[in-house]
Amino acid sequence: MGEKKPLVAKHYYSGFPLAHDTYNTITAASDGRIYYCLSSQSIDTGGQYYVYDPTTDKIDHLGDITELCGEAGLKTISQGKSHCNFYESKGKLYISTHAGYYQMIDGMEMMVQDPPEGYKLYPGGHILSYDLASGKWEDLATAPDGEAFVTMTMDTERGHIYGISWPFGYFLHYDVAKDQLKNLGKFSANGEAGKPGEDYRVLCRSMVVDPRDGTVYFSTSEGDILYYNPGGEQQIKKLEGIDLKLDYFGKYDPTRPGSMQYNWRRIVWYPQENVAYGVHGNSGYLFRFDPKVPKIEIVDRITSEPSRKSGMFDQFSYGYLGFDLGPDGQTIYYLTGGPIYIDGKRVKGVDEIAMGAAKGLENLHLITYHIPTSTYTDHGPIFYEDGNRPTYVNSITVGQDGKVYTLARFMHEGKEIEDLVIIPNPFE
Repeated sequence: MGEKKPLVAKHYYSGFPLAHDTYNTITAASDGRIYYCLSSQSIDTGGQYYVYDPTTDKIDHLGDITELCGEAGLKTISQGKSHCNFYESKGKLYISTHAGYYQMIDGMEMMVQDPPEGYKLYPGGHILSYDLASGKWEDLATAPDGEAFVTMTMDTERGHIYGISWPFGYFLHYDVAKDQLKNLGKFSANGEAGKPGEDYRVLCRSMVVDPRDGTVYFSTSEGDILYYNPGGEQQIKKLEGIDLKLDYFGKYDPTRPGSMQYNWRRIVWYPQENVAYGVHGNSGYLFRFDPKVPKIEIVDRITSEPSRKSGMFDQFSYGYLGFDLGPDGQTIYYLTGGPIYIDGKRVKGVDEIAMGAAKGLENLHLITYHIPTSTYTDHGPIFYEDGNRPTYVNSITVGQDGKVYTLARFMHEGKEIEDLVIIPNPFE
């Protein structure tokens, strides 16, 4: 067999000229449509929500996040983005919000402490709902102390939403039925507001709910696995006898920025085995997490074939968030990096960076892993029709048609933006 032909992706312009990098926020809903967020780095223009309909190939604008949060005209730092997937429960989508305008301090993106004249501090991230039938948005809750939501998941059966705030790292629990938000406090030193080398800790970007009992699990930069159950003592506890401090994942100083440390990068529940499957971001190892034993097992390295051969970590400092189960409920889809070679030499980026960003240019590869048969497939690099590469890819959803949807950078009218990208069904 000859070498696979590259997958040719199509990019779309949704109508937002400020569109910047999106993390996580693209989801295929039960109505067959694809809901997503385009982020904004502007101090006074919020991020935007959109929906794409595969049957009509049309995009509709669903709202400006700052306006939906009731903060238009208040001259506060805007609601610049969402940092989580949409979660669907009882006919509604649930989402949380984050700032997109920062101060750079020692090479790190920090929440604005000294706003420009005439502007107020960021008012805090919100939890919003969207009614799929009526199209109505509702503002449900606001994070305390001007914190943003950097991570969110939902127990869609029981109606419990769990969030991790940024930058201090509060664990937040919102009960939809009771309309009640609880702050369980900081669980990892001072989170990403801490001082590097001392009380800095990078925060977990993905949580997973065990649907059997509603327990939510999340990780720390030290490799601990923490859990919380709203029906129990309502305390955050550490899962004993297990951690993510595995030699295969690499060696890290949990007090330093620039990687996700021993945190898992992304994790999903796999109902067929009543376990979770996750990926460690920097090493690219797929693992199986059984919370009841408890046990962590390395499954396979699901980096691209060129990365496997090079033996090097990929170029995005935190690893990749484009990891999810497909519509068959058995196949993991993963968008990850692949090294570029020129004249036989690997193109190398910078050695270190103090935030989540690309350290150098790389190809984008689509990996699938069929869990029941342990079948790993690298479907090869992805290019646009003009031969350029999609970059800054940290989101994924798979439509009912098997097409892969993500958000990536490309040039539009002489300016680089990030917007909707559709990758053909890799199995057709």
